[in-house]
Amino acid sequence: MSALLGVMLGTGLFLTWWACWGPSPQVSARPRRTPRLRELLVRSGTGSVSVRGLLGACGVSGLLVLLVAVVLVRSVPIAVCFALFGAWTPYALVRWRAAKRTASLRELWPDVVDHLRSAIRAGLSLPEALMQLADKGPAELRGAFREFGADYRAGGQFDDSLSRLKDRLADPVADRIVEALRMTREVGGSDLGRLLGTLSEFLRDSARTRNELEARQSWTVNAARLAVAAPWFVLLLLATRPEAVRAYNTGAGALVLAGGLVVSVVCYRMMLRIGALPEDERVLR
Repeated sequence: MSALLGVMLGTGLFLTWWACWGPSPQVSARPRRTPRLRELLVRSGTGSVSVRGLLGACGVSGLLVLLVAVVLVRSVPIAVCFALFGAWTPYALVRWRAAKRTASLRELWPDVVDHLRSAIRAGLSLPEALMQLADKGPAELRGAFREFGADYRAGGQFDDSLSRLKDRLADPVADRIVEALRMTREVGGSDLGRLLGTLSEFLRDSARTRNELEARQSWTVNAARLAVAAPWFVLLLLATRPEAVRAYNTGAGALVLAGGLVVSVVCYRMMLRIGALPEDERVLR
C-alpha cells in the first residue's frame, strides 16, 4: 500500500509539473505552396491528371521505348539511352503545353480586365463582376470563373474564393490581378476603374514586348534542340549496322554513350540558360 501511494504521489507531482509547461511555441507555418509538378499540370490545362499519373506515364513511356529498342536494335546500352528520352517525353510535352497556354493567356488577360472595368462601371459589385466573366469572359477562362462563382455562392467568403481562383489559374498575371482586386476590396476607394484601366494598358504593353522577345529567342531554342538531336539521329542510323551494334555492346561503347548523354544534357541546359528570357514568377502565393 505504501508503494502504491508513493507511485500515485509521484504521478500527481509529475502531472502538476507537466501542466505548468505550455506547449512549445511552434514556428509560424509558411503558406503552403503548390508542388511544382502539380502547378505545371494546372498551367498546361491538364489539371485532372495527378502528379503520380504524370510520373507513371513517364515510366511507362520509357519502358515501352526500352523494349522496342532492345527488340529492334539488340543493344541494351543504345536502348537505355533512347528509353531515357522516351521517359522524358511526357514531361516535355506537359511543359510545352504549359508554355503555349501561358502565352495564349497572356493575350487574354487585358480583355478580362476590360470586362471587369465595364462591369464595375455598370454598377456591379466586385464579386458579381468576377462571376459574370463565366458568361462574358474569354472562353478559355470561363470554367475557372464559373467555379469561382460556385465557391462564392456556397460560402460567401470572397478572400477564400479568390485564393482558390488563383490556384486554379496558376498564372503570374492572374496573381497580380487577383491581389489588386483583393487590396481594392479591403482598402476601398473610388479609383478601381482607373486602376483597372492602367493595369489593362500595362498588360498589353508587357504582352507585346514579351512576344517580340520570344520571337527573337526562338532561333536559339531551335538551334539547341537541333544540336542535341543530331548526334542521336546519327546513332540511330549507325544502329542499323551490326558492327556498330557490337561496338556499343562493349564496356567502352557503353561508356561512350553515357558520356555523350551527359554532354548532351549539360550543353542543352547551358544553351537554354544562355538564351533564356526572365520568366514571371508567382510571388504572391
